Amino acid sequence: MTVQDIRSFNRFYTKVIGALDYGRRLYAPYTLTESRVLYELAHAPRTDAADLRAQLHLDAGYLTRILNKFEEDGLVERGPSDTDPRRRRITLTAPGREAAALLDERARETVGAMLDTVRAEDRPRLAEAMRTVRTILGDGDGDGDGDGDGDGDGDGERGAPRPEDVVLREPAPGDLGWIVQRNAALYAAEYGFDADYEALVARIVADYGEDHDPNLERTWIAELDGRPVGCVMCVRDDTPGAARLRLLLVEPDARGLGIGDRLVGALVDFAREAGYREVVLWTNDILGSARRIYQRHGFVLVAEKPHHSFGQDLTGQDWRLDLHATQE
Repeated sequence: MTVQDIRSFNRFYTKVIGALDYGRRLYAPYTLTESRVLYELAHAPRTDAADLRAQLHLDAGYLTRILNKFEEDGLVERGPSDTDPRRRRITLTAPGREAAALLDERARETVGAMLDTVRAEDRPRLAEAMRTVRTILGDGDGDGDGDGDGDGDGDGERGAPRPEDVVLREPAPGDLGWIVQRNAALYAAEYGFDADYEALVARIVADYGEDHDPNLERTWIAELDGRPVGCVMCVRDDTPGAARLRLLLVEPDARGLGIGDRLVGALVDFAREAGYREVVLWTNDILGSARRIYQRHGFVLVAEKPHHSFGQDLTGQDWRLDLHATQE
């Protein structure tokens, strides 16, 4: 391997990226950097300006000009940080989320079209080659695709996943089926749940897939290295003014990255913006990690009752979060 080999590869890859964005349709009407900012804001529900600047390696003045433009266009809102009053918290507005979703859809369609030219038998080799490059080089300088989801700080084991490598997104085709399959498999392996639990999850997902109001209901998929590793659903509850949290899950090999916290945080933010008065959920006392996440976000245990379900003797619990009480 020589310097010339890497430079040659860079020229080749630059041509590939240029072909993907032929005619500048992919990012229009935004610049590449503006698109990266929108992407980061869409995939990190709580983002301070200082963190955003560090993640994207942007000059402070340049980022401020971008955010000023976005605020004038009604795409973002700025307020005090949750953790440090000296910082500014940046959040996308509804039009901002729509703009980010459009850019994400274009990117998926464009990359999908490129993958259509790759033979099915060659795709595993391509994926493995990309993972090898990222692992050997430490994934420390970004992923080069304009998404802004691959920057690093040089800490930790080379190639090991980091919290900033995880993105939250809406479900793609096949993800709802993945939710059913992974819930059934994980709960069977970890808690001995039988097929009754899989049937329950399938009904929940089917109801959501067939009829949901995107203004009041949403599903988040946590993605790491191009694969789903977590999920959560927000659906309307039978109680007026209440949203219900359902099917929170994080894959075992992705735990410890704060994914559960991010999923619940995104759901709570959405429920508040959607005008719900409270968020409720039902779980079982054996799910200790999930219960600790709920408690960190302000949920309170309101009732519990023993029951026999899914082939196990369990204690069901009802939890509630008063959104008015937790507003800033």
